[in-house]
Amino acid sequence: MSRKRLALSLTATLMGGAAFAEVPQVAVDIAPVHSLVARVMDGVGTPDLIVQQGASPHEYSLRPSEAKALQDADLVFWIGADLTPWLTETIETLASDAAVTALLEAEGTIELEFRESALFEAHDHGDHGAHGDEDHAEHGDDHKDHEDHAEKAHDDHEEAGHEDHGHDDHGHEEAGHDGHGHEDHEDEHAGHEGHDHGAHDPHAWLSPQNAMTWLNVIAGQLSAADPDNAGAYFANAAAGRAEIETLIGEVKATLDPVRAGQFIVFHDAYQYFEEDFDFPASGAISIGDASDPSPARIAEIQARIAEQGIDCVLAEPQFNPGLVATVLDGTEAKTGILDPLGSSLEPGSALYPQLIRNLSAALAGCL
Repeated sequence: MSRKRLALSLTATLMGGAAFAEVPQVAVDIAPVHSLVARVMDGVGTPDLIVQQGASPHEYSLRPSEAKALQDADLVFWIGADLTPWLTETIETLASDAAVTALLEAEGTIELEFRESALFEAHDHGDHGAHGDEDHAEHGDDHKDHEDHAEKAHDDHEEAGHEDHGHDDHGHEEAGHDGHGHEDHEDEHAGHEGHDHGAHDPHAWLSPQNAMTWLNVIAGQLSAADPDNAGAYFANAAAGRAEIETLIGEVKATLDPVRAGQFIVFHDAYQYFEEDFDFPASGAISIGDASDPSPARIAEIQARIAEQGIDCVLAEPQFNPGLVATVLDGTEAKTGILDPLGSSLEPGSALYPQLIRNLSAALAGCL
């Protein structure tokens, strides 16, 4: 039990067993996950958001208020070190007394491997599955790697140094990809070693199936810390899952009329959405950690647009619009904006469904 939880327990005892419930202090890494936690805590409490709207989680400097939120937290929910390796040591230092849940590691989470190449095929999503004995039997060493990834990410972080993370990402992109085509990635693990990320694509919140799983995980963790409100947490999680089920039907109806269209994304963040809705992208300008693409990668994308008559190239609000303009130069492809974090939306329980709804509307509008 953490010192904070122990103090609360002793206070309740000293009050002679009177009804006393302290709502846990909760810190969450990014807005979409914060939205899911807020949905579960609806009517009970409000979680704190660490990575503020409009910022990229791949590189971020904590403000004092965000550091304090971690320091005060009884529970921390985050995607995990695959998305924000810079946050690993910070959580261990500031939130050492908190119960920490890395959702990418939660049982039942669908995981997809990183795609390193610039061009995708319709079913080039890699093997995926949920945690558990069955999945380990099916995927073997892949999940052995995953079980060790948090510790490995922390070790890598200590070796590289927090301050150099962003520069390392860009340096590796140039060294690992400049002058090479996608055929150079035959060795999957060698390709991953060229970038400061884990084996699995961390953008797993863009799968509504994962979101429904995580609502239960979040409710379970909150209930363990705050059993007096367990009924409310699980009721909220059930309501949130029902809302997402309805959302899935809405998104399918939005995408069905434009399924013949082909699109390129800015960075490879959307394969969970693609997989859930069977709506694959044709390629990505940048890899999943949003590192600057090499000239060779940009040339591959331009060639794909010309050869296949790509309908749409989608930018993102957090990243360099000049790269999209370069890719679009000399083509007839349209452009639009995809926002995987909901940076223009108000943080809170309504953000997640609106984020997914906005992705489908932006795709349909561009195609």
